[in-house]
Amino acid sequence: MPKEFTPIQFQATLRAPGGKDKGAGWTFLRLPEEASSRLWSRGMVAVEGTFQGVPFAAVLEPDGEGGHWLRLDAELSRGAKVGDTVTLVVAPATVEPEPDVPEGLRTELDRATDLARETWSAITPAARRDWVSWIVSAKKPETRAKRTAVAVDKLSKGDRRPCCFDRSGMYGKGLSCPVADEG
Repeated sequence: MPKEFTPIQFQATLRAPGGKDKGAGWTFLRLPEEASSRLWSRGMVAVEGTFQGVPFAAVLEPDGEGGHWLRLDAELSRGAKVGDTVTLVVAPATVEPEPDVPEGLRTELDRATDLARETWSAITPAARRDWVSWIVSAKKPETRAKRTAVAVDKLSKGDRRPCCFDRSGMYGKGLSCPVADEG
């Protein structure tokens, strides 16, 4: 990330997820190409800024095509509805947010060796997010369970990053933007 960074202001359209996420209690938006291209990474990016003038902090997710998208919970998007054009301003987060650790990984870490737990605690929130993303990007529950076991084994050996995880989603297509509900 550049030492000096000018905040990025942009507008985007609020969308409801369709497909497997249809009916979820959240909305999302895709960053315009011009805004996404100004970010310092094609992978996950922790930002803080404003959404319609309301302060927020979040992680922008890669869309698998070199761009980014943002998942918005109901509280943040309150007052805005699907189809609205919203204004955001983003800049690098001053504090890297912790990822939501899936229950299966949390349970296995609780049972793991001291070295695995120490390694997990010693790595950065961004590195923990890579492990979590690698696990949850698997489509099948049995693949997620296998990845959880592999993650704990690697952490038990002091490995700090998952091998071969594509943070941008552009090569493995493991990360992508939700499909918008067109209905």
